[in-house]
Amino acid sequence: MMLTFAFCTFNRADRLEALVSAMRAQACPIPFEILAVNNNSRDNTLEVLERLAALPGIALRHVTETAQGIVPARNRAISEALRSDILVFIDDDELPTPGLLDAACDAIINEGAQCVGGRVQVDFTPFDRPRWLSDDLLGFLAEVEHGDESMWLTDDSRLLWTANIAYDMRLFRDDPDLRFDRRYNRVGVDVGGGEDAVMFRELLSRGTRMRYRPEMKTRHFIEEWRLQRMYFLRLHYRAGLRFGEFSLDRAGREVLGLPPFLLRQLFAHMARWLSMSVRRQRGALRQGMNAAHCFGSLRGYLRKPSSAATAPETPASGN
Repeated sequence: MMLTFAFCTFNRADRLEALVSAMRAQACPIPFEILAVNNNSRDNTLEVLERLAALPGIALRHVTETAQGIVPARNRAISEALRSDILVFIDDDELPTPGLLDAACDAIINEGAQCVGGRVQVDFTPFDRPRWLSDDLLGFLAEVEHGDESMWLTDDSRLLWTANIAYDMRLFRDDPDLRFDRRYNRVGVDVGGGEDAVMFRELLSRGTRMRYRPEMKTRHFIEEWRLQRMYFLRLHYRAGLRFGEFSLDRAGREVLGLPPFLLRQLFAHMARWLSMSVRRQRGALRQGMNAAHCFGSLRGYLRKPSSAATAPETPASGN
């Protein structure tokens, strides 16, 4: 058997030495390789990867994906790993802790999981955590914490992110169309995306055996620009754009091309946000995120084809 331990990277050359060293230090019950997918980095990423590949230890190979964005990069990793039995993803701003690969292999090989993920612990080093950044917001910085017990996941009340996830590669070999959805691409340092949540829900809908293993753990380092309130608002606006364009069905009745229920929701969210902000109430930011998502949903809805454009053509009757 063979495992591919993969990460996609863009302009984070300064993080790669520590990352690859921690990946090479993993114990694993089966042989594994490290795969780096460089996504057109403009720094010295390629030079660093070449140097690291020449060092002793677990083999590191790297490829460059020229289509920009996290979705083409992740899909390139899948295509590069098709000969492996297991693919494990982490991000280039993380460090894996000991036991990650052992737990992933145990879940897939011995427990019969087809997809397994674990903890992602937010690490603010070297910055100070803002006082306003409450625990309920950490999930929007990719934190995953579902407790100390292993469990099977049968719905989307507990999500797994590609910041720490493993797949049985038969999923992708058996279905060449099962790939990350390009509509949810995130380019460069843009925010949003959601391609991993879409993949998670797609696998759930197929009845995939999904497992949470707390022994799988990564430390996720947060860049300073994400420790701003505006980041959380932008994140939800972008998520709303995609939701409105790709997930919302066209409304039977529209006002100025928009569904009335969504307009009512926006006004309600905005009013509550303004009231909470003026009163400096706890939860004002979370309410602002709801408003941003709703506004994004309206903008995304406007991008959808009109009802007339999507209606089936009526066959012409013969004479």
